[in-house]
Amino acid sequence: MTLIKQLITIGMVVIGTMITRFLPFIIFPAGKQTPKFITYLGKVLPAAVFGLLLIYCLKNVSIFSGSHGIPELIAIILVIALHLWQRKMLLSIAAGTVCYMLLVQFVF
Repeated sequence: MTLIKQLITIGMVVIGTMITRFLPFIIFPAGKQTPKFITYLGKVLPAAVFGLLLIYCLKNVSIFSGSHGIPELIAIILVIALHLWQRKMLLSIAAGTVCYMLLVQFVF
């Protein structure tokens, strides 16, 4: 990449980042009420994203071969239990990931 192409690439990344950071504040100013549809999306999208991630992560798990999905099931149960107990998303996700990796590397 030439110097000009590098500068153009960096400039485009900066512009894209600034647009995504400032645009919501321009569209929804502090004094104006947020539209009900946007508020609704803010309530339902986090759960939808986690559901989508769960399906994506489990799409290639076969209960008929290999470890039969046991490490995945144990990690999911750990994540649910930790989240219900502590209500700390980062702790739940980190513990589930570490648990799954340890099970896959050392047990199954």
